[in-house]
Amino acid sequence: MSAHADTHEEHGHHHKETFITKYIFSLDHKMIAKQYLITGTIMGIIGIMMSIMFRMQIAWPEQPNVLFEALLGKWAPDGVMDADIYLALVTIHGTIMVFFVLTAGLSGTFSNLLIPLQIGARDMASGFLNMVSYWLFFLSSVIMVLSLFVEAGPAAAGWTIYPPLSALPMAQGGSGAGMTLWLVSMAIFIASSLLGSLNYVVTVLNLRTKGMSMTRLPLTIWAFFITAVIGIISFPVLLSAALLLIMDRSFGTSFFLSDIFIQGEVLHYQGGSPVLFEHLFWFLGHPEVYIVLLPALGITSEIIATNSRKPIFGYRAMIASILAIAFLSTIVWGHHMFVSGMNPFLGSVFTFTTLLIAIPSAVKAFNYITTLWKGNLQMNPAMLFSIGLVSTFITGGLTGIILGDSALDINVHDTYFVVAHFHLVMGISALYGMFAGIYHWYPKMFGRMLNKNLGYIHFWVTAICAYGVFFPMHFIGMAGLPRRYYTNSNFPLFDDLADVNVVITLFAIVGGAFQLVFLYNFFSSIFYGKKAEKNPWKSNTLEWTTPVEHVHGNWPGEIPHVHRWAYDYSKPGHDVDFVPQNVPLKDGEEELQH
Repeated sequence: MSAHADTHEEHGHHHKETFITKYIFSLDHKMIAKQYLITGTIMGIIGIMMSIMFRMQIAWPEQPNVLFEALLGKWAPDGVMDADIYLALVTIHGTIMVFFVLTAGLSGTFSNLLIPLQIGARDMASGFLNMVSYWLFFLSSVIMVLSLFVEAGPAAAGWTIYPPLSALPMAQGGSGAGMTLWLVSMAIFIASSLLGSLNYVVTVLNLRTKGMSMTRLPLTIWAFFITAVIGIISFPVLLSAALLLIMDRSFGTSFFLSDIFIQGEVLHYQGGSPVLFEHLFWFLGHPEVYIVLLPALGITSEIIATNSRKPIFGYRAMIASILAIAFLSTIVWGHHMFVSGMNPFLGSVFTFTTLLIAIPSAVKAFNYITTLWKGNLQMNPAMLFSIGLVSTFITGGLTGIILGDSALDINVHDTYFVVAHFHLVMGISALYGMFAGIYHWYPKMFGRMLNKNLGYIHFWVTAICAYGVFFPMHFIGMAGLPRRYYTNSNFPLFDDLADVNVVITLFAIVGGAFQLVFLYNFFSSIFYGKKAEKNPWKSNTLEWTTPVEHVHGNWPGEIPHVHRWAYDYSKPGHDVDFVPQNVPLKDGEEELQH
């Protein structure tokens, strides 16, 4: 009981919080979650604006554009986009969306918000580490945005920053100070990610309330937990790659450089290998895909079960598939490198492991569909985005089978087919998971409801535009159109694809513009939304047993004890169609666990 007494004493002190301790340097996981969400949203706006700019360049190459002149200044003389800045936009767009929005914005927000609330903890294991983790993320975001204003231009080696473009400061404009800032920003970001992940793992293992065994955890928590484990294993490898790259750039080493000629002059670098960098990068880069995706899949599991009013299908199979994905994700990285001169036998090994990872992914997809089957479906915006995730996860995953095959990949490698694949399976799926989570847990975060009708508009326009952008890309990719070219007008064989590119760009502009509907809904509902009740979705997990007004320590009195798993929906023998986890079993009632 002493722990509870302590929290009550703390509670007395916390009425004197200043603006700074409550909103800026907060130790409360609920406030830190909001900080992550709003920072991630701002970075997302920047990332989407960049993508719209380079899509306009591909659709209408070499045509003057007022927008370019206004936003790009000297990089768009007379409104015509410069080739170098096109590459820089693609690079920073990819970096921001993958790391700052879908890694930090998604995991940071929902791991922080939900782990303590759903396992029955007062807060994270270390509130201080949690705060440091957010502020390191904020600092790295600021540095990444500042790198856009470097005189010679921001990093422009693609988001994968392969050497020699990234390793030689004189290679191109963006290889100078812009690239250095990119590396510094990412090093700080990795520190933030590692601190956060360690905190999440310790919290899940040590701070579960009485009765909350690992097999009673909601699937959201399993997903956040395993995501954090993958991050701890793989992010240090990217940090080492970044540090070696800094050595090559600034201290004259040759880890990634060998036999380089610039304008006929041979440089002194000897013995390094750019392919080594690819191995180090993709050893993080592929687990990163699942770091982005697993939290979205966990959120989807929770929302689909709640809004189907029935237990999640195959709870233990879902946990097993998360664990299998985590293990397999660390032995498939070579499928990004089939055209790097890799030994064909090694290619066949990576093909095998890549096709294996389709099995746990398919288990998840089928389990979502069978949970929906004959359910009493509540089609609110969160549910629509979750079903949308299942759709894009399947359509994006199918093309992965082609790209994961070393013989088939050679034909479409580095074309728009790849862009279409990973944007659907990782980008759009994770974004839908993020939107679903925001619509579902907004009442828990802000105590108010989002406008449902604006949510429907947001979903349908986003869903149609997302497929409108990425579906046609498969076809222009199969026709051979390479990615990262700022114009294709020099190649007569691609003239027929110009119209398709215009269509893609129009969908992108409309889809991007309609995110303003979401932003309006999000920010106005904080102040004017309908007041939320305690458990608006009639859900079973512990976060809905806490009061609507946030209290420090989450529960004003005793922490509830857990008597059952999180998915007792429509259980026979009960008067209502949901039984929260803190309700004791009746006499003779069996505990379900599929």
